[in-house]
Amino acid sequence: MEEKVKLSVLGFSFNQTQSGAYGLVLAEEDGIRRLMVVVGTPEAQSIAFKLQGSVPPRPLTHDLFKSLLSQLGVVLREVQIYKYENGVFFSKMILSQGEHIVEIESRTSDAVGIALRTRSPIYTTERIMQEQAIIFDENSVQDNARDDEKDSLALDYSLLNQEELETLLKDAIEGEDYELASLLRDELKRKRNNPI
Repeated sequence: MEEKVKLSVLGFSFNQTQSGAYGLVLAEEDGIRRLMVVVGTPEAQSIAFKLQGSVPPRPLTHDLFKSLLSQLGVVLREVQIYKYENGVFFSKMILSQGEHIVEIESRTSDAVGIALRTRSPIYTTERIMQEQAIIFDENSVQDNARDDEKDSLALDYSLLNQEELETLLKDAIEGEDYELASLLRDELKRKRNNPI
């Protein structure tokens, strides 16, 4: 892989152009550039659960994958977002078991979801950053970026079932995130009043 750029996950922005899609925002660790990766609702929810520190009532696919890696003694060394073509980012996971190293092709959303759970680094190439990244002006945007990105993390809570909403509500109250708790409470009321 050419020159690596380390990325961190900032959050989500709702994708207005594709229904049920979210923009996963990845930030250059030592800079002001951002990559926006379109991900589906299930993957966005899985990533959001991890970012918010919430524990779903049952393990999600990315949690299951992490457990499998752990039980088999396999380490996710890193995720590489190595190509962008026709509107799609291509990624691979670099895994090791002892001295044996293997690269597995993966959807970027899955690779990121698993990397978050295993605390593995995420990289892309300098070329992808130059061609696809959005540059934020540190002075005008950086001060509010973290708050705005945290606010945009909220997913479409109507897609969650009552048990998932109750778990998130409990976590929000314990974490004293009363704004999120209010949103979750309202969604729970709506679901109870209008069961489908």
